[in-house]
Amino acid sequence: MGFSTDAIHVGQEPDALTGSIVAPIYQTSTYVIEEMGKSKGYDYARTNHPNRKALERTIAKLEGGHAAYVFTSGMAAIDAVFRLLRPGDHTILSQSVYGGVFRITTQLLVQFGLEFSYVDTSNLEKVRQAIKPNTKMIYVETPTNPTMIVTDLAAVAKLGHGRNLTVVVDNTFLSPYLQQPLALGADIVVHSMTKFLNGHSDCTGGAVIVSTPEQAQKIYFVQRSAGAGLAPMDCFLVSRGVKTLAVRMDRHNSNGMAVANYLAVHPKVKHVIFPGLASHPQHEIAKKQQRGFGAMISFDLGPLESAKKFLNHVRLCSLAESLGGVETLISLPALMTHASIPPEIQMQIGITQGLVRLSVGIEDIEDIIADLDQALAQI
Repeated sequence: MGFSTDAIHVGQEPDALTGSIVAPIYQTSTYVIEEMGKSKGYDYARTNHPNRKALERTIAKLEGGHAAYVFTSGMAAIDAVFRLLRPGDHTILSQSVYGGVFRITTQLLVQFGLEFSYVDTSNLEKVRQAIKPNTKMIYVETPTNPTMIVTDLAAVAKLGHGRNLTVVVDNTFLSPYLQQPLALGADIVVHSMTKFLNGHSDCTGGAVIVSTPEQAQKIYFVQRSAGAGLAPMDCFLVSRGVKTLAVRMDRHNSNGMAVANYLAVHPKVKHVIFPGLASHPQHEIAKKQQRGFGAMISFDLGPLESAKKFLNHVRLCSLAESLGGVETLISLPALMTHASIPPEIQMQIGITQGLVRLSVGIEDIEDIIADLDQALAQI
């Protein structure tokens, strides 16, 4: 079956008991056991429940994985992956990762004896040089948040596997509709399902998609033991959102390209970072490994005051954290999503004070551009 068909039907079959086209929300904490040693496959909602099982089937199918496990947030999913490591293990991460990943690795996980190095993973030689005897994992964001650096996943996977390293890819920015890292050689994929997979800004969630039964066993152990599995209502909301993923991403994709082209020639904009533009340094790699360029754009307005004035005058665009919703969301990473990264490191990795991150929604493109235009006129 095709992607859209799988997104609508896999894991979302009609209810066997009533024929309901939408499966019910199993809003219960526990399940009655028929007799000792005999149940219907569920005992306690923390360990599993029908809505979670259904969503996990859908996500695994769309990413082409062996299995998927869903969590209360993207960070909970990422934390579960890092729990595969042991004290003394070393991980290489993309230099410009989401601020929450930087925070959890530098302020929390290091307390448990884990080591982390941050490198430009678009440069294969830098990745190779960062490998140590105790390196166990390469963790890649592509495109990176918010600097939009693209990593050649097939090349990094080949390098990592040659050293027996686990290659993990955060695919949040593109979704499985536009990029499938497992098919390019990655071992594990993570998502903040809060973003494009759900797509409606009404719940949080995360996912880990694995490629082997061994990985599945380990991630499920973390999920049920640590208790961060996604609740029934949230699973229902993400499942509903996923049904329209393909049509939403097509609109996000076309709107994103149109906005990037508009910003690229605007006199108030210093620089636009978008893999769909030929000026992007990894444009050709993005064309090779992605089905589209997505809806995430970063652009520099120069001084902080210029960025603040612009952001304070948007009307249709919503000044807010997060991304991937049907509505256009806009933020200032230096003071919002990446505020946990020290200013000197922000500058080093390209997060300037005037860098604006834009998640282009699916509104009419004329309305999005008109709002950006009137706000830019205030600078």
